[in-house]
Amino acid sequence: MTDAYTPPEVWTHDPANGGRFAGLNRPTAGAREDKALPVGKHPFQLYSLGTPNGIKVTTMLEELLEAGFAEAEYDAWRISIMDGDQFGSGFVEINPNSKIPALVDRSGVQPVPVFESGAILFYLAEKFDFLLPSAQPARTQVMSWLMWQMGSAPLIGGGFGHFYAYAPEKYKYPIDRYAMETKRLFAVADAQLARHEYLAGADYSIADVAAYPWLGMLFHGGYGGADVFLSLHEYEHVARWVKVIDARPGAIRGRLVNAAEGLAERHAASDFDTLDPALLAPVRQRIAS
Repeated sequence: MTDAYTPPEVWTHDPANGGRFAGLNRPTAGAREDKALPVGKHPFQLYSLGTPNGIKVTTMLEELLEAGFAEAEYDAWRISIMDGDQFGSGFVEINPNSKIPALVDRSGVQPVPVFESGAILFYLAEKFDFLLPSAQPARTQVMSWLMWQMGSAPLIGGGFGHFYAYAPEKYKYPIDRYAMETKRLFAVADAQLARHEYLAGADYSIADVAAYPWLGMLFHGGYGGADVFLSLHEYEHVARWVKVIDARPGAIRGRLVNAAEGLAERHAASDFDTLDPALLAPVRQRIAS
């Protein structure tokens, strides 16, 4: 760094120091405007965006539908975080933390709101007895790797991704710090996947659903070529695992929901038929590579 920073005795918010997020980030919580959420006809209402955390849930829902759980049908509404949709009163009511994704299960007598992507995966897995073993020690293995991913994501996203791709100025220290941690996390996954087909063992689980959008995004060049910067080709077992999940129909559809190049909203399986076939070319290219 060129200029040393001495923190003041008491921190105060400087709205001019937020870069592209300056108009959104504040050190406060709660709704900023009255704005009701739309509600569709299906049992599950998802309010999200096609980011790695959002893709976890759309992939899980599409995996459920692929497996024949028709009662997992859902409406996916796009929450534009750059427009501040997450601070509307309706969204804050179901997620006080104002982060995507948030899900409402309306299949019962009373709606059940669920927030935090890991909690949503666990909720759906338990509800449908799907991608989460009921017996020990397999169940604990899945939960351990799910929690590993939840703890890792901020280091990759808010850490490496922010300072490498989004910060208004690039500084060596934070980029080095989080690049090191991201590579360490890839090494953890690579060592596990050298011994097992999936993160928690022989079977695909919610641990894989959670980790894939983050590790896969980086492996495929996310954050503007971070795969080269981080030499991610070194992790051959992660590469094998990513390509296997790339080809799963549920994962393919999950990546397209609430995405900039995909479905802004999803209200029926037939919505995928409306997409320009050219949008699926990168998906096919991933599978072939």
